[in-house]
Amino acid sequence: MAISNPYTAPQAEVADVDNAHQGAFQEMRIWGWRGRLGRLRFLAYGAVAYLIYMVLTVVVTIPATMLRASGGPGLLAVLFSLMMIPYFVFSALVLIRRSHDMGWSGWMSLLAIIPLVGLIWIFKAGSPGANAYGAPPPPNGTGVKVAAFGIFGVVILVGTLAAIALPAYQQYVQRAQAAKALQGK
Repeated sequence: MAISNPYTAPQAEVADVDNAHQGAFQEMRIWGWRGRLGRLRFLAYGAVAYLIYMVLTVVVTIPATMLRASGGPGLLAVLFSLMMIPYFVFSALVLIRRSHDMGWSGWMSLLAIIPLVGLIWIFKAGSPGANAYGAPPPPNGTGVKVAAFGIFGVVILVGTLAAIALPAYQQYVQRAQAAKALQGK
């Protein structure tokens, strides 16, 4: 009969805690502060939210301006304030989940208010694998890539064109005013 040593290590297979999350991804929820959000999805969600906010602003501005012209007191300011609330709440939720992806507490997202410090949330990579806030976010699909790169590409294109066109237009206006002054003499 073999005598077993009671002080030897157990021989049973034990699954590691991290193995439970390997190969698993988090479910993506639009409204929520729990979980993680990758860099590209962070940019895409922010860009789409801003685009929706701008479209709603234009859609609300036209009738509100007409009402204000007819004597509606301060309706435009009230509507803008009401539209900003969900936009800022959504932006804060996305920023908190992005902080979680980097392994930081959601309270660290308050640092994004400081100018240029907010760029950390765009350029710093998330934690590889699972962290204290859950499994990693799923891989980015085509819609996320189009939203992130497409919207920011359009913004960069429009900004570049404006940077070229505005000075040219100002020079045109100056030349037109000079020509008008010469004709008037």
